[in-house]
Order: sequence, then structure tokens, then C-alpha cells
Amino acid sequence: MPSGQDIFAGIRLPVICAPMFLVSYPELILAACKSNIAAACSASTARSASEYGEWLDHFDDELTTYRKHSGRPTGPYAANISLRTGKVGARERFEAEVLACKNRRVRLLITINGAPGEIVQEVHGWGGMIFHDVTTIRHAEKAAAVGVDGMILICSGGGGHSGGLNPFAFVSAVRKFFDGYIVLAGGITTGEHIRAAEALGADLCYMGTRFIATKEARASSEYKEIILTSRAEDLVYTPFFTHGIPANMLAKSVRRVGYDPHQLPVFGTEKPHEHAKPWRDVWAAGQGVELINDIPPVATLVDRLAAEYNMPPRRRQPLLDRTA
Repeated sequence: MPSGQDIFAGIRLPVICAPMFLVSYPELILAACKSNIAAACSASTARSASEYGEWLDHFDDELTTYRKHSGRPTGPYAANISLRTGKVGARERFEAEVLACKNRRVRLLITINGAPGEIVQEVHGWGGMIFHDVTTIRHAEKAAAVGVDGMILICSGGGGHSGGLNPFAFVSAVRKFFDGYIVLAGGITTGEHIRAAEALGADLCYMGTRFIATKEARASSEYKEIILTSRAEDLVYTPFFTHGIPANMLAKSVRRVGYDPHQLPVFGTEKPHEHAKPWRDVWAAGQGVELINDIPPVATLVDRLAAEYNMPPRRRQPLLDRTA
């Protein structure tokens, strides 16, 4: 584990409940933190930067009260903001979100989109750490060069904006030049996966899709049901709905808005229908859907993950007797 401000010391599992737009509301964040894992909350889900600041205050108040009354530890929460390059009006919202985090001295800020260099020193100035999402080794090199404390390595098989690299290659390559926190993302669904990620050299795991199918996630019942009834092969990796950036979307959610998931228009030839907005109408998921068949409370899920994580590794009989 990297040295420095280890806000993850004492958590039950090396897991961050990933920030998911229009899914990760305060109920999910608090349930995860009360289960003593980490959780990240997307600022984009809040209606305004002011509301997001209120959420951050609520996290602090609620978790402090919970620790006091229960005597139990809680996991840390992270703020998650988009660097929002190139969007009309986005700069003002971005600056307001950063200010909300700064005023509360948020301990961990996770950034997505764009280059994090412009705010690394500011976050360090208020005593926080900054992690950044990356999908390629080149992105990781750039993030390391500007001094981020950690990186979320988004590998193939993740929900939404997924990367294309295999985790074996990605983690090993980044570890050659980066000794900060590595958070592995992409299809991680079980306690065994978490243990395997650590063996690869990751410090923590991002888990998103598995937490959509929980009681506290504010996804619709239809969204959760589609996750339960989908297989990994039922994902569509397409740029059509997501402004030219490919994302893993659930084929059944594509059909429900009137498109054939196997014959989508080429991006740029037409715009999606108004009732086919990504995240709101067309829903994301990762390859972990293959292993999800229930919708438990977060506390029950974390208990299960911990039991799986702590089980002795399953071993097959060797194919060859190497002692002969």
C-alpha cells in the first residue's frame, strides 16, 4: 500500500463503490460507507453544485452520528467530478463543484474526463488526495506526470465508458512507472475477484454494476431486472448514445427505446431519439452481469463479498505431475 495519508486503513474490503450517474445517490453512498467500504458520489448526479455540497455535509453528519451510536467504523467517501472540457456552461459548474469540495476539505477527489493537472496542486493544498480515471497506458503516464495520488484503471468489460485493455497488461504496465494507489475496474463482481486484483498489484477495486443491483441504488426496478436477466453477451459496446465515446450498454435497454442493438446507426449519421438519452433511458452495465442474480441490501452484499474474499483459493488438480 502506498505511503502517505491512508484513508483506506481499517476498511473491511479494498473496495470502492463506484460513482454511477443517476444511480449513486446519498442512500447508496451511506449504505456502502456504513458497511465499512469506500464509496464515491458523482457530482453530476446532483441538480447543482450547491446541492452536491449539501450531500457532502450530509455524509459527514450521518457517518459521524452512525459511528457514535453504533460504535462501528465507517468507510471513507470520495467526491467525483468531471473536468468537463469543451461543454457549454460546464466550466462554471466545475469550478463550483471544486469549491464545494475545497470548502469541506474533502479527503479524496476522483476526477474523470480531461487532464487533472490543473487541480492537483489545489487538492493537495487543502490536504486531499486526487485519483484520476484512465483507460490507456498513455493516459496513465500523463496522470502520473502531473502528480496524482492514484489512478482508476478502467479495463475491458466495465460498465459505461469502458477501456479496452486487459487487467493483466494494464496493471503490470502502470506499476512499472507509478507507485501510488491503483484501483482496478472492469467486471469485478465477487470477493474472489477482489483478491485476484490484489495479487495483480492493485490496491483497491472499483465495483459498479454489482452495486446497481442493490436495494439502496436508485436505479429503476426495470433497470435492475434487466441486469438480473442479462448475460455478458447481452452488452453492446457502442459510441452511438454517448457522444462518440464507446460505452457498454444493456441490449435490452436499447430495445426498449426502439433501437435494434445489433443494427445501430453509425455515430455521426444521426442523433439518438430524445427518449434515448444515455444513463437516463439507455442503461449501462459491465460484464459482471453474468454473475448477478439477486438484489440484496448493500450490507448483505458486503457480507457476502467479505466471505468470498476470505475463503481459501479454490485449487484444481494439476494437469501434469511435475514431480515425476
